[in-house]
Amino acid sequence: MEEIAKLLPDFEKIGENFTFLKSLLSSETSGDPALKATDSTTGVAHDTSDKQYKKSSDKEKVDQLQEELLRTQLKYQRMLERLEKENKELRKVVLQRDDKGIHQRKAKKSLIDLYSEVLDILSDYDANYNTQDHLPRVVVVGDQSAGKTSVLEMIAQARIFPRGSGEMMTRSPVKVTLSEGPHHVAMFKDSGREFDLTKEEDLAALRHEIELRMRKSVKEGQTVSSETISLSVKGPGIQRMVLVDLPGVISTVTTGMASDTKETIFSISKAYMQNPNAIILCIQDGSVDAERSIVTDLVSQMDPQGKRTIFVLTKVDLAEKNLASPSRIQQIVEGKLFPMKALGYFAVVTGKGSPGESIDAIKDYEEDFFQNSRLLRDGMLKAHQVTTKNLSLAVSDCFWKMVRESVEQQADVFKASRFNLETEWKNNYPRLRELDRNELFEKAKNEILDEVISLSQVTPQLWESILQKKLWERVSTHVIENIYLPAAQTIDSGTFNTTVDIKLKQWTDKQLPHKALEVAWETLQEEFARFMAEYKGKDQDDIFDKLKEAVKDESIKRHKWNERAMDSLRVIQHNALEDRSITDKPQWDAAIQFMEETLQSRLKDTESVIRDMVGPDWKQRWLNWMNRTPDQHIRNETKNELDRLLKLHDDHTAYLANDEVTTVRKNLEGRGVEVDPVLIKDTWHQLYRRHFLQKALTHCNLCKRGFYYYQRHFVDSELECNDVVLFWRIQRMLVITANTLRQQLTNTEVRRLEKNVKEVLDDFGEDMEKKTQLITGRRVQLAEDLKKVREIQEKLEAFIEALHKEK
Repeated sequence: MEEIAKLLPDFEKIGENFTFLKSLLSSETSGDPALKATDSTTGVAHDTSDKQYKKSSDKEKVDQLQEELLRTQLKYQRMLERLEKENKELRKVVLQRDDKGIHQRKAKKSLIDLYSEVLDILSDYDANYNTQDHLPRVVVVGDQSAGKTSVLEMIAQARIFPRGSGEMMTRSPVKVTLSEGPHHVAMFKDSGREFDLTKEEDLAALRHEIELRMRKSVKEGQTVSSETISLSVKGPGIQRMVLVDLPGVISTVTTGMASDTKETIFSISKAYMQNPNAIILCIQDGSVDAERSIVTDLVSQMDPQGKRTIFVLTKVDLAEKNLASPSRIQQIVEGKLFPMKALGYFAVVTGKGSPGESIDAIKDYEEDFFQNSRLLRDGMLKAHQVTTKNLSLAVSDCFWKMVRESVEQQADVFKASRFNLETEWKNNYPRLRELDRNELFEKAKNEILDEVISLSQVTPQLWESILQKKLWERVSTHVIENIYLPAAQTIDSGTFNTTVDIKLKQWTDKQLPHKALEVAWETLQEEFARFMAEYKGKDQDDIFDKLKEAVKDESIKRHKWNERAMDSLRVIQHNALEDRSITDKPQWDAAIQFMEETLQSRLKDTESVIRDMVGPDWKQRWLNWMNRTPDQHIRNETKNELDRLLKLHDDHTAYLANDEVTTVRKNLEGRGVEVDPVLIKDTWHQLYRRHFLQKALTHCNLCKRGFYYYQRHFVDSELECNDVVLFWRIQRMLVITANTLRQQLTNTEVRRLEKNVKEVLDDFGEDMEKKTQLITGRRVQLAEDLKKVREIQEKLEAFIEALHKEK
């Protein structure tokens, strides 16, 4: 192709010479007085007639030569197209061989892929140290529906973007890395799926995926997003470059858009264009009035000298058809109509407007249009200024020129940034390894799993001791208030045992198993939290605190206790409470001790309540300068009156009769104390409770020697210790329940909790946003920045080395 190109004549120079010759002929004809006809002469001079004939003959020869030139130009153009097609097929074969490893060489595509990787890393990098991304890329900007995306598709040689009739389709920046390859395929940066761009179903799937990603990136209440979608496209004959397609600039916010959409698009566009090394591909719709364009003013602001702007006029076919003056198109592509300046001006046609058109059909239509267009035929447009093919070559050349001029300077900037970050780390964290967020998460994950495993090391004795104690704390009030006290009010042992059996059965059927499982679940949570707290004291890094707390809470939230164990637990508890057979003296003594401790604890609580009711006694008032409130004074007087009643009737029932309440009230009124009957009954409840517990403790002390009588079923004995038997049954139930729960904990629930913790850690590990929320601080951010800067610098250095080798 290069050899043939050398043989071709310089068509532009020949065209300029013919234009000059035409102007010369016309000027001679209009300027020679000998050629003008006058009324004063009697006839036409013969020499004038000869000259006119000669000029006419010369003009015919020029026209013939010009036609011959156009025919020759079209002939060579067809020859070039045929050779170019053959060359493309040959390159495809060579690339396929390279792809299979037959001929191992460093293909050009690896260079652009390496550069694209650097840009991908930079897009995720949070520049906190004024380390701005000034690496070149082609930024595609234009008014909405100006044909911006269509131009990009022609360069990529595939209809890869979603389309809509008039509505905004590009809702976020799309970075497209173009490179040469044996197969025409596309792939997202974060996905392994390859879309075959020669198949319509894959093209449709790709467009759908891009649209989904765009909509997903847009936050609720917004219309556009600044989040970049990264895509690579490879194929035979594709020019290597990196383009970023931006949302189209709008002049008015329409219904359904967020109110700040216009400003957001301007902000996104400026952020990309203010990069001093970015090439701005400014797309202008040729089918509308140039004065309606918004983007040209924006581009002029960002690149006033036009040193990195390429202007593209789209829909030239419609422009030629609709415009009365075709010279207006010439003015646009010569940069004379807009105030903006540019490196180059291009005119393209991107189809007839049908979304179903193929790229090949659009190419054929574009070539046919320009071959037959008078814009090119009359010299208003130059051949190198038309077609997306020429545009693609020009943009690629400009891109690589900018890359070669700026990439080493940018590498130095990141080198300096790396030095600053490393210095800060050495000064602030000299004894710590540089662990980024993912590495810290893995370290915390191992620590948490170690802490969960520690639960399996808890001894069975410790589990049962904790469970038994917590279960009794949970149910003791019910046992005393709802079972023991009501049964103790009965008149004989038979009624006592009957009442106890009924209430124990009701309690076991309805409440006890639920309470036991609640206690077991709470115990597991508390032990898990305790182990994590104890582990924290062993030189643990406090940077993990938020993460560990979140893992603990989420694991507990997900853990569901095995409810099927409740039915078997109910049977076990019921059988334990049914048993009344105390087999030996140690068991009897243990029941006596359990009962005594329980009653003493209740008596202590009751006395505390009474003290609060009546206020400080005379000793506290004198020593601590304390006084009773009026209510406490009334309570104290009521208490004294009721105490006298209890001394007179030691075996009084649990409730005051109405006449007794009236008597107490009148006695108090006689001493000048006005009291409400409700207050009297309330005070009586606490006083009788204390009186009963004191008597029960005395009885408990007597029953210490009652095991002999128990074995004889209290026959021929005035001593009856059925209450001791009750407490032995409760105590035995607690022991058996604790043992059953311990087995369920160690055999099932601890393992299930460990599994939950692993699942939560796995979920958190895949959620980068979660890790960012839970592992925070300057230290982790500094490590993240260091990792990114080092990676960018290394990638840039590898790219620069490959770039030098390519030269």
